[in-house]
Amino acid sequence: MPYPIEEKFVVAVASSALFNLEESDKVFKEKGEEEYRQYQHDHEQDVLEPGVAFPLIKRLLMINGDDLTDQPVEVVLLSRNDPDTGLRVFKSIQHYGLSISRAAFVAGSNPFIYMNAFNASLFLSADPNDVRSAIEMGLPAAQVFPTGYVDDEEELELRIAFDFDGIIADDSAEGIYQALGMQGFHENEKQKASEALPPGPLFKFFGEVASLQRREWKRKQKDNAYSPRVRIAIVTARNAPAHERVVTTLRTLGILVDEAFFLGGIEKGRVLKVFRPHIFFDDQVGHIEGVSSVSPTAHVPFGVANKIKPLTPPSQTS
Repeated sequence: MPYPIEEKFVVAVASSALFNLEESDKVFKEKGEEEYRQYQHDHEQDVLEPGVAFPLIKRLLMINGDDLTDQPVEVVLLSRNDPDTGLRVFKSIQHYGLSISRAAFVAGSNPFIYMNAFNASLFLSADPNDVRSAIEMGLPAAQVFPTGYVDDEEELELRIAFDFDGIIADDSAEGIYQALGMQGFHENEKQKASEALPPGPLFKFFGEVASLQRREWKRKQKDNAYSPRVRIAIVTARNAPAHERVVTTLRTLGILVDEAFFLGGIEKGRVLKVFRPHIFFDDQVGHIEGVSSVSPTAHVPFGVANKIKPLTPPSQTS
């Protein structure tokens, strides 16, 4: 009987997002593929350091628990390596006790084209070219940014923060803002306050996380001593009166978030430093750069806020 991957909440992750591959990537860029292959063979037993997405992936997998009949989360490795040079990554996965057993090694090809085959609702990578290409194909993807964040390894709770426009919803409102300015934007949002916005690139992923959140609350209803482990925050530059359309959209989806911040231009890092998400998704690099020092962050290069630039060949070590 085939494994029911279509019934799972699947996140696809590149090795460049899961682990810190700065050193091996440097070898590939400076010395070429053969030296890189030899380097990976020579260091096959050396455990890789956790990467930007590690805190998120670790806690997503922890949601599965020990009940083998109830495992809602699946993480799949999608890698530009071949199986031989990718062996070090799987040895590191085993070292950290991550329950990742499924992978696609594509030897320099585009790994994200297999997202639908694995039913993945998100692809995380440190390679901006792969992420942009995936977004252009209509696939949900995000580029992780280097961070100074230090993970509390004993903490069980998973916290995820989302920008709203261009992430959960599409960027049609952003287009109004850029065309008509702030006043025109607010007038448009007041007129359409009762109208939900169309879905954005991470709409499915957001819904899957919300389903995990509901699952956790149902568990608490059965066991009052249990502490739900999934918290969701919306962190948006919107403020009143434009906040109402956010609430309308979430209400239409039937999703309750734990915290929502309508900042109206206040620096997002000020509240994210307190919320301490294990990842924050935003469609604007300027917001990401202001937050990455205090939180793992991921950029979604979607819509009018992101002019698509010519692509350069990506590295093999994703």
